Amino acid sequence: MTWLVVAVGLILLVFLHELGHFGIALAVGLRPRSFYIGFPPAIAKIRRGGIEYGIGAIPLGGLVRIPGMHRPAGHDLETFMSPALREDACLAPLVQAARRALDREDFAGARALQPQLEEAVGAAKLSPRALRSARRALRDLEEGTGADAYWRAATWRRVAVIAAGPLTNVLVAFVILFAVYTTGGPTRNPSAEVAAVEPGSPAAAAGLRAGDRVVAVDGRHASTFDAVSRMIRASHGAPVSLTVERGGRRLTLGPRRTVFQGGHWIWGFNPAPLLVARSAGDAARSAASDMWGVVSSTGQTIGSLFAGRARGHIQSTVGIVRTSHSSLEVGFTWYLLIVGFVSMSLALLNLLPLLPLDGGHILFSLIEGVRRRALAREVYERFSVVGIALILLVFAIALSNDVSGVGPH
Repeated sequence: MTWLVVAVGLILLVFLHELGHFGIALAVGLRPRSFYIGFPPAIAKIRRGGIEYGIGAIPLGGLVRIPGMHRPAGHDLETFMSPALREDACLAPLVQAARRALDREDFAGARALQPQLEEAVGAAKLSPRALRSARRALRDLEEGTGADAYWRAATWRRVAVIAAGPLTNVLVAFVILFAVYTTGGPTRNPSAEVAAVEPGSPAAAAGLRAGDRVVAVDGRHASTFDAVSRMIRASHGAPVSLTVERGGRRLTLGPRRTVFQGGHWIWGFNPAPLLVARSAGDAARSAASDMWGVVSSTGQTIGSLFAGRARGHIQSTVGIVRTSHSSLEVGFTWYLLIVGFVSMSLALLNLLPLLPLDGGHILFSLIEGVRRRALAREVYERFSVVGIALILLVFAIALSNDVSGVGPH
């Protein structure tokens, strides 16, 4: 059940990110053509108001398809139509006419040819591959020459649509952290609740778990971590038993001998911080401080990565899921904190100035706004190759950390 809660939390963050893009695109007049959670092929889909809503089979993100992301070009049209042209040369006159119109930037003329070209493709006997490519060409032609094409929109509209996703994640992070701190957020003071158990320790051997609340040591009541710690340290290596509350029941674990470590006799577990509800002002300041901490630590990690010193601080989706699961086992408050931090991290990741990330699209929109002319698709594709390579490199490092156990525990 905990794994399901973790998965739902991550999917919800992606959904809200894409919903940010979707909502602002509608608000500024760039009507999306599809809205997916996950990437196609679709598991399920439905069309409403000219927009296709669906759930994709590849659960690695989400997709809001905004029409005309790139300035249409004759070369692109012919490239996508080439498989169909090889199978049916009768399509050539219309394709060439549309290409010439695009080359001279007669977008209205090219758009006028789209219905004829679509009819001709429908009548042609094409293989599935050629038909898919031809339909992609027709879709790009229709959307790229439309009045609501993304590439034709004012720079502020384009930036607003792209920035809406990351900014939604920033807002979600603040709301989650604010809610946690107003209802009972962690402080610097330890509680009697167990946050983590050290592998190979007496606590691990006795069966102590994260989320257990210690209520007694050797049968003597202990309501605070200080009392628990004092009694364990006074054992001087003798066997110790702990009474804990777990799932509404009381269990006695041990006895197990304490071990001498760091100048003290210990059982081998770490306490969770004490939870205290704060005023709205204090909660807002704490939430903002935590979010800025994510920003500064992310900046330091990225800077150190290029110097080869931050390898162990990066986590992939596998590590995030594992950390979220461990936090949920301790308590729902800790899980919500992790979700808030992940939402903030997701925003920062997407704001990196790399294509195909949101930050890359924002950067290119600003460049095109300054030069007053849209860049060609191939420019986007070349920079996307570099961006994807860097993203995959970081993901590979993060995945190796998660598999090998390097990094945060």
